[in-house]
This record gives sequence, C-alpha cells and structure tokens, in this order.
Amino acid sequence: MELNSIKRFYFIGIGGIGMSALARYFKAKGFEVAGYDKTPSPLTDALQQEGIAVHFEDLGVNIPTAFQDVDSTLVVYTPAIPKTMGELVYVQQKHHVLKRSEVLGLITQTSKGLGVAGTHGKTTTSTMLAYVLSQSHLNCSAFLGGISSNFNSNVLVEPEAVYSVIEADEFDRSFLRLKPFASIITAMDPDHLDIYGTEEAFREGFQEYADKHTNGQLVVYKYNLPLKQTGFKGISYGVNAPDAQVNGTNLHYESGKFLMDIHFGNEVWKEVVLGLPGIHNAENALAVAVMCNELGLSETEIRNGLKTFKGVKRRFEYQVKTEKLVYIDDYAHHPTEIASLVSSVRLLYPDKKVTGIFQPHLFSRTRDFEPGFVAELSKLDEAVIMPIYPAREEPIPGVTSDELVRKIGEKASLKTPEEVLKLAASIHDGVVLTIGAGDIDRIVPELKKILEQH
Repeated sequence: MELNSIKRFYFIGIGGIGMSALARYFKAKGFEVAGYDKTPSPLTDALQQEGIAVHFEDLGVNIPTAFQDVDSTLVVYTPAIPKTMGELVYVQQKHHVLKRSEVLGLITQTSKGLGVAGTHGKTTTSTMLAYVLSQSHLNCSAFLGGISSNFNSNVLVEPEAVYSVIEADEFDRSFLRLKPFASIITAMDPDHLDIYGTEEAFREGFQEYADKHTNGQLVVYKYNLPLKQTGFKGISYGVNAPDAQVNGTNLHYESGKFLMDIHFGNEVWKEVVLGLPGIHNAENALAVAVMCNELGLSETEIRNGLKTFKGVKRRFEYQVKTEKLVYIDDYAHHPTEIASLVSSVRLLYPDKKVTGIFQPHLFSRTRDFEPGFVAELSKLDEAVIMPIYPAREEPIPGVTSDELVRKIGEKASLKTPEEVLKLAASIHDGVVLTIGAGDIDRIVPELKKILEQH
C-alpha cells in the first residue's frame, strides 16, 4: 500500500499510547483523522483538543460518513481490540485495514528508522534518543510509547528530518514488521508468553529482529544479551561491564546530579551528567550515546542532550519531592523492571521507608512471572497490591492478587483504588511508589493531592 493515495485515517483504539502517536503524526501532516476508544482518558482529551474526533461507543457499521469512503481511508487498529468488536468486523470487510505496526513499517520505508527494542527500557531509551537527536544538527521525527516530559507529547514531527525514532514493540511480534536502518536492543527478558508460548521462542523473536539489519547495519545491544551476530554490526554496552565495547563507570550522585564516565575503547568521556537517576537509566543513556556517536553527533551535542533530558511521564516520574516525603509514579510491570525501580530508590533514599502500590497487568503475566513478582515486591517495606488489570484477557482460575499477597506475607495487603487513597491519608513520610501499566495512573492525581497536604 502507498500512503500517498490516502486522505483519511481512522483509528480503532485511538487512545492507546502508540495509536495516539500515529494519529497525531498524520493530523500534523494534514490528513483527516478520527477514531474510537473504549473509555475517555487524558490522552483522548488531548486528541479532541487537537481537533481529532473521538467517540467511545461501538458504532458498528455507522462509522463517521467521511471515513466510509473506502478508496481514500486507511483504517488502523491495535491488537488489543477484541476481534468481535463491531466497527472492526465492519471495516475489515470493506476497507484497507492495517495494524499499527504495519503503518510504522510503511513509515520506515520512507525514512531511516531507528528502532528501540527491549523488554524493558525501550520507551525511556527511544524518548531519550529522540530528544538528543532533536537537539543536534541531525534532528528527527519520533513515535514514542510514552509522553516525553521535554516534548509534552508522544510524537515528534519534523518533515525534513532523515531519521525517525520508533519504539519497536515485541508484543504480537509487531517489531518484525519494521524495516529499521539501525537499532538499540535494551533487554530480552522473556515476556508476552501468551503470544510467544516459550521463553526460547521469545528470544528467537529478538534474534529475528536483529537479523533484519543486514550488510553491516548497526545494532547497539546491552552486553551479555544472547544475540548471535549475523550480518549486522554489533556494539555492546554496559555499566561496570569491562568486557563491553562501551563501558560506563564511576556512576555517582553528586550535588543533586547523576554522573558517569563513558569509555569508548581508549577514549573516555569524563563526568557525563545524566538527566535521570538510576542504574537502568545510566544504561539507557549509554545506549543512546553509542547510537548518536555512530550517527555522527559530537561529544558536546550528546553531553548536552543527556544532561537536559527530563524523562518520560510515568517512568520514575516524581509527583512529590520533599525532604520528608517522596512520591514516584512508574510504569514498571515486569519483575525485572520492579527490581530496577526499587534498587534505584534504595540508592537515592537509603534511610527511608518504601511503600509500593502495585497493580498487576494481565492474568497471564501474573501467572507466568509470579515467583519474580513475589521476590521483588518482598523487597519493599510495605507492599500494597491492587486487583489485576485484565486489559485484553479473561480471568485465569487461581491467578489473583490475593495469591500474591499471601505469598509475599505480612508486609503485603490487598486494596482497591478507594482503599489506597484512604491509606495515603495516613502516610506522612518515606517514599511512596505507584507501580504498574494498567489504569493505576487514574489515581495518581488524587494520591498526589493527598500526599502533598502532608
């Protein structure tokens, strides 16, 4: 399909973070855009304010009249939408219909796509890469899986830019539909076993993605990932990893800043200031530094970009930050991500009590990684577990938040969102974390308001 024959885009699931980025992109390019989502949210509110028509009921065959023109309309949908949804069934019979990842694939055919893949860290890393490039002589467009605090958006549109930064999502094997020019791979910890079936098949998916880079195309990957180097040029990175090709050392916190030395072989960049705290963010910054260095950015451009990067909404995002009380909201939804979050908090606030409020995301993920969730949540001083957010899934017998609470033990409790807010009224010091990828973000504003009063 050629995009130049299309005049209108209709999105089914337009309120998703990736879908809304595409909707904004095509709106900025002058196309007519509209769509459906299940429920209103801050993202759908923002889309409507930008002139994009969004509705929240399944219209079936009665989608807006202008978008019923088959020849000039492309329908884009997300796999999170049930296959029986009325509008989806209708358009699949008549329209050109593509998955979000297929549309991204089309975009990567017309620009040099810089993919960022990985079970963890891809949203922060892709947003950081986009920001550093946007501040350089190269510039870029970007499609992000989160709201950049620098751009206050999840999309960056630069029509003249040669490069496009794209979050290469492994869910539903979406990243295999891209045609990347170069990529970063941050992690390959198994996830989405409801899609891949086995851990081995999951890792094979990442190898297949890496193999899309041929004839010496660049893949920057975290040291020790089980990748076989085929036709691509691989550069490994790691913090305190002397065998990595690019090594970060001397990571330390000084006068309110996080700093690191970066070793490119015999060349050393001393005291690079990082905009975000935490070991995992230092690793993300290393990956971005390697990619940008290979693309031809100067050391000064890279240093300035990393220093002024403000992060991504819901990724180690401070909501309250006082001497007595700290509240951080984070998207972590896999045991490895929770481990990084908690270890970073302990590094920054070693003497404070840490209370974590966690909403498990998906019954299948909770089942597949239950031992890991129990182990990492047990490292909190107090673990508050909310009911599982089902997303696209039906309940699985025996897989419940109650079971997580039982296995974590006395420091854990099960609470509804309303009960969480009541608990917050009794918290006057320490560190509070909200953790999860479901709709836990709905309680963040009220929780912040309660804690700010203290």
